[in-house]
This record gives sequence, C-alpha cells and structure tokens, in this order.
Amino acid sequence: MIFCQTGAAQAHELPAWVPEDARNYLAHTEGGEAIRKLAREAGCHASTVLRQVRRIETLRDDPLVDGALRSLGKFQARMSQQSTKELDRMREPLSDEITPDAASLASEARRILRRLCESGSVLAVAAEMDKAVVVRDTGDGGSTRTAVVDAPIAQAMALKGWIACDAPGRISRYRITAAGRTALSKLLAEQESKLRGFAEAQAGFDTSHQAEEAMAAAAADPQARRRHVMAESPLILLARRRDTKGDPFLPDDLVRAGERLREDFELAQMGARVAQNWDRFLTGDVESSAAGTAARGPDAARERLIAALRDLGPGLGDVVLQCCCYLEGLETTEKRMGWAARSGKVVLRIALQRLRRHYDENQRPGGGLIG
Repeated sequence: MIFCQTGAAQAHELPAWVPEDARNYLAHTEGGEAIRKLAREAGCHASTVLRQVRRIETLRDDPLVDGALRSLGKFQARMSQQSTKELDRMREPLSDEITPDAASLASEARRILRRLCESGSVLAVAAEMDKAVVVRDTGDGGSTRTAVVDAPIAQAMALKGWIACDAPGRISRYRITAAGRTALSKLLAEQESKLRGFAEAQAGFDTSHQAEEAMAAAAADPQARRRHVMAESPLILLARRRDTKGDPFLPDDLVRAGERLREDFELAQMGARVAQNWDRFLTGDVESSAAGTAARGPDAARERLIAALRDLGPGLGDVVLQCCCYLEGLETTEKRMGWAARSGKVVLRIALQRLRRHYDENQRPGGGLIG
C-alpha cells in the first residue's frame, strides 16, 4: 500500500493503520491538498485519488466511519498546531485519547472479530455511546453479550472495511465482512507465536511426558489452531443440542461461565506478559500483583484466569482451556486427553458447572461483566 506524504507531516502523523484512501480524503478535505498534487505524490492518476475521495465521502452516512474520520481530522489538526518540541511531548497522549495506534487496533481486532465470526453475532453501536458491544442471538428469541469494545476501535474497524452496517440507525448493527475475515486470519498468523506460549500452559495440569508431547504437537500445528479459532465455539454448538428431556445440553448460565473464561483469556494476551513462557502458569510459581495493589486490565484478567483454572484443577481445567479458550473441538480434546469417544461433552459440562460455582463464590460488587 502506498501512503501519500501530504504536504508537510500531516499524513505522516496519522496512525499506521489508516487506509490510503482515507489518508487522501483527509488530506484533501481537512488539509486542503489538491487532487492532482496527491496523485503526483502517490504516483497514480488524478482520477484514482478522486474515486478514493468520493468513495470515502459516500461512507460518511455510516456512524462509525463518520466518527473515525472526525476523530482523525481532529487528531491531525491538533498535531499540526503543535511545534516540533511540543509534538514530541504530546504525541503519545494524543494518540491514546483520540484514535488508537496500530498495536492497540490489532490486539482488540483479534478479540472482537473472533466474536463476530460466531453465528448470529453483531456489533451493536448506539449513538453518542463510548462503547460498542458484541451480542449473539441465542436462537430462542434472546441474545447474550459476548464482548465490549471502545468506540475508537470499532470506528477504526469500520473505516478499514472489516465490519459493515446495512441500515444505520439509533442503534446500528455491524457484521464482519469478507475483508474482516481475511484481516483476522492475518492477525492470527502474526499472533501465532504468542498463542504457542499459551498452549504450553496445559503442561501445568499434567507434567507427564505424554502430556508434554501432546502440547508440543498442538503448538507445532498453527494452522489447526487457527482453524479452531475461526470456527464456532464448542460451547455454542453444545448449547444448541437437546438432552432426552428436550432441555438444552448446556444452559445459558454454563455458556456464560465458559465465555467469561474465554474473555479473560483474550484480555490477558493483550498485556506485556504475553511473550513470556507460560510453563509456570499453573504450577504455583506465578507472580501476583504486589501486596495492596489491585491488578487492572490484562494483569487482572490474567489473575482471574489463573485462579479459575487452578480451582478447576487437572482434567476439568484442561477441557475448559482447550474448548473455551483455544476453541478446540471436543473430538480433538478427547483424543488429546486419551478419553473415550463422546465423553468430552459430559466432562465439559461438569467443568462448566464447577467454573460457574467458582465465579459465583468469587463474585465482586459490579463484577461479572464481560470486557
């Protein structure tokens, strides 16, 4: 992709994730640059830049795209008003306050786009709200919230064409696009080495040579892991099944417990610890937050994840880690653990019942909210 260098440093100062056509649009509408000048700098015909500008203009009816462009225009204007010395001092706060950087967008997009790949999932955005939520249709006329994301992240995903809304309104509903699925595959490929580190966590449950070999095989097959991530969660598939009485095999409260664990798993990967070796993840030799200091953000999610898996212990912890966090299929988990065929769903239900009890016993005021 060619990034136009518009005028001085205006286009250069935009975050790296901003698409070329949006850069040209902002340079023309906010910076006053001529179409022909932008075309010369990009090495293309003026009609190409004109089409880009017109395409972005037609997208401004989309509330997220419009919000992204307004934020970027504000960001660019504030940048240009600062002297070089002031700019160096204020660049980081401005980036966090107005628009996300490329690293933040990639981390959050992995989490949100995964959720949007699930059947019946949409990103709901209400006007003037600073958060957007991913909700999934439960199939019985109800819905459940599976993730929360800051509005600037949602705006960036819409501007990049990863999500789209058919009918904007007071509450707009966005779905993942083909471009979003392609972007998710690329983001997951970049994250693969970090996911391998998490795969080693299972060795903390069973230190036998057989378990270590199984985890090494899992880490050595990134394509298989990526297929699991792109598929629907095993919890959702089991929730659709009925028992002999006609009741759901997994009630909603058990599904919510598993999704809460997965949410903490995703959030924990966003912190500075994601590149560490997780061999000591569940062996009792894992650092906690300093005494008197409450962990926040990814660190807090990491501690909640550790506490939940330790409470479940071997076997039960294994199955929720594989099926809820890695999204591994039950048949694969059964083979990995050496269990009898079709026994995995029973063990998973028992594990989720124990996990739900863990969350009930450790419920804090205002807790239990995803994201």
